[in-house]
Parts: sequence; structure tokens; C-alpha cells
Amino acid sequence: MKIRLAILDRDQVYLRRLESVFNVKYADKLETFIFTDREYALGSLREKKIDVFLADETFDVEMTQLPSNCGFAYLVDTTDIEKVKDAAAVCKFQKAETIYRQILGMFSEKTAAVVGARMEGEGAKTLAFVSAAGGTGSSVAAAACAMHFAQKGKKALYLNLEKFGSADVFFQAEGNTCLSDVIRAVKSRTGNLAMKLESTVKQDLTGVFFYSSARLALDIAELSAGETQQIVSVLKQSGGYDYIVLDLDFSLETGMLKLLEECDTIIFVADGSAASNVKLERVVTSMNVMEQDQKIDKKLLMRCGILYNRFSSQTSHKASVGEFKEFGGINRFEGFDTGRLLQQLKAQPVFDMFE
Repeated sequence: MKIRLAILDRDQVYLRRLESVFNVKYADKLETFIFTDREYALGSLREKKIDVFLADETFDVEMTQLPSNCGFAYLVDTTDIEKVKDAAAVCKFQKAETIYRQILGMFSEKTAAVVGARMEGEGAKTLAFVSAAGGTGSSVAAAACAMHFAQKGKKALYLNLEKFGSADVFFQAEGNTCLSDVIRAVKSRTGNLAMKLESTVKQDLTGVFFYSSARLALDIAELSAGETQQIVSVLKQSGGYDYIVLDLDFSLETGMLKLLEECDTIIFVADGSAASNVKLERVVTSMNVMEQDQKIDKKLLMRCGILYNRFSSQTSHKASVGEFKEFGGINRFEGFDTGRLLQQLKAQPVFDMFE
């Protein structure tokens, strides 16, 4: 299914350039119609069954003139304008990809149809990075893992679902969308979640796809376990990614364990300190008891393992975790800022184990 897009602007050169880019990059996603005459454009909306209509702000468009299922926004000259005449605004001088994702966002809010390709089999391979103790570097390891796959030409998504986490610490891209927009779509149960996820995702220069952090940490806190599982499930089956790297706050709550059951590999990041080892050992003991009581599946335990980070041969020791797998370790780096640290970590061979 293609989104039928109409664009109204007096600048014919701009219209033809944008149409050309869309036809090259999104030929399988968009069918574009361009207009310079307001009355002709408005008269064509129903005839051509237009899904999204963009009009330069110099034109006046009454909402009553639009089909009920047609998304609409004014085209403006700067990115700092969010609304014009009570309608949404889209900056015309952005990357075509950014405009395309805004089009997807408008379309997703107008339709609840299931749109998008599905992968055969089980979809993207999903890795969960968690920690039994704070300060072990699980978020940095997760981000580096996503970069590792992107560097190898794979489509990798980094999804930070920590209550106070932020993907923007590691990755940057233009655009105002963030995880709050996805959460709002899930909560409202309207529109097309798969398309909303596609329209709000961003891509860092490293190639990693990500969602900017929620505007408020409370937005993440309001997500139920079922809603979180829904987001991950739709992402897995969307066909858009080879790998999904989840960065999670770990707990033994039922919702968390259900989410982990959807993951191919669960990586507990530890640093070998006494405090980290004690907490990790208590987690492993609890999970073993829960497995014996049939509260969790044995397969979940088989997918778990330990990745040692910041391990020191002088002060660190391996935890006593029974049958838990050991994935290996990440070399210790001192005096690096986040950007330089990620550049070093992404080359670590240990991430090849998760392919």
C-alpha cells in the first residue's frame, strides 16, 4: 500500500525537486501529486483519494475542505514553527527523509490499518542488556553493540526503555519526535502503531536507529508491561531491522520477565566488584528458584549470560553464578569521554557472539 501525497506550493522548482527525491527514495511507499493552484488541489483530494496534504503557508486551507481521513500540515520555512493557523507545520527545507517521516506520522494518526512489510520467521534478533547493579556500564555496552552491528552493515535499532535513560547521550539526529510520541500512540490505541514507530525513529551518523528519550521520565513510567511488549513485538515483526538492542532496567516482576522471554539473548553486564557480584548472584539464585517453581521458563535461563565490563585483574572477581553462561569481557578503558569510548567499544570482538 502506498501513501497518496499531495503537495501545494507556488515554487515549481521546489515541487519538482521534492517529487523527484520521493520518487527515487520512496517509490514503493509514496505516490506524489504536485499542485500550484489551490482550487485544483482541493478539488483533487477526494478524486485522487489523498492520504496526506501539504500546503505552503501562503495558502489558506479550511479543515472543512479536507476529507475526514486526510492528514494535513502547512509547509513553512523554518524548523522552529510547530503550528500555523491551528494546523501542524512541516519545514520544507529539511532532509527528504525527515519530511517523509513526518508524512508517515500524519498518516499513522489517520489510519488504524495494518501497513508495512512483515519478515518471515521470527523477525529481528533481539538482545536485552540489563544489570543487577548500577554503574556497570550496561547502557554504554548496549549502545556500542548496536554500533558494532551497524558498522557491519546491519540495520540495528537501539531502544532505551530505562525509566531515566536517554538514547540521546549516545546518538543524535535532527527532528523533534521522541519516545513520548510512540507512548501516546500506544496509550490512545488509535492509528497505526507500526507506522508511528517508523515515523518517529531517527538514524545516527553511525547508522544506528534510535528513539530520542521521552520528554518526561514519567512517560516511560506510565507504560504498562503489556504496552512495552506490544512496542517490542511490533518492532520485531516490522521487517525494518536485523537487530534490536534493548537497554532495560532489570527486575523480577512478571512484566519484565515476559518481555525478556521475547528476547533471543539476555546480557547481564557486571564489573566483577564485590557489590556487583553479590547482587548478580542473588538475581541468579532467585531466577533458579522461580524456574524450579515453574514461574519462568527454563528457556529463559538458557538465554541469559554475563558480560564483564570494566573488569580489573587486580580488584575484580568473577561472580559465582552456577550454569549461567559467560559471554566474555570488554577491555577496560580509562580517561575517555562517551564518544571516544563508544568508538573503542564498538570494535570489541565479544559482540560477534550475539550475531
